[in-house]
Amino acid sequence: MANTSTPVVFLHGFATSTERTWREPGWFDLVTEGGRRPVGIDLLGHGTARKPHEPEAYSALTDLVIDKLPLAADGSAIRQIDVVGYSLGARTALDIAIRHPDLIRRLVLGGVGENLVSGMGRPGSVDGHPDNVAYRFEGLISSADNDPEALAALSTWMAENTQSFTAEQLAEVKSRCLLVIGDEDFVGRPEPLAELLASADTIVLPGVDHFSLPKQFPFIDAALEFLDAVPQW
Repeated sequence: MANTSTPVVFLHGFATSTERTWREPGWFDLVTEGGRRPVGIDLLGHGTARKPHEPEAYSALTDLVIDKLPLAADGSAIRQIDVVGYSLGARTALDIAIRHPDLIRRLVLGGVGENLVSGMGRPGSVDGHPDNVAYRFEGLISSADNDPEALAALSTWMAENTQSFTAEQLAEVKSRCLLVIGDEDFVGRPEPLAELLASADTIVLPGVDHFSLPKQFPFIDAALEFLDAVPQW
């Protein structure tokens, strides 16, 4: 069981934000009702974070998330957190778990799978995606609260730098993991990623694509149970 003082950190996907991915669908309210403290961190180039227009600035994306991780009530470094990541946020969460294996207790990864071990179907880059997927990403990028130039810079950096992990890197992850993906997601099957993690359960939701995943009740319910954050109504 999680200690109620263990915060749950939420990391959103490409071209969205904490507000749209997590607060609006009710994740924050449910986690709070479950006795836990939700913490949302906007990734560089998104939401309330800085939006640089230089691709090289995005090499610090994970470092900047680490710098924003919550502190304990007395201001000291937190000993452990749980993390829920979606798409680019899930990749970032795994990067943190590799760099700091003892920091993350449980890790929920949504909208990632084979893409993180093979390099195919990279979230956040529209190059090479089927037309309908590219169209959906373009719609997100053009949303009123986004900066298309910043997101283009991030896409350029991602295209020029590998977004996949090696078996050796993933072997560093100590967290218990839950992978949730829709069977219509372009990122591939979850099993190739799950098999390289020390402890990972997978859930595949029928009829669900990449973009609708965060609002799916089966995803929300499974994550809350996995995190010991089910509301006690």
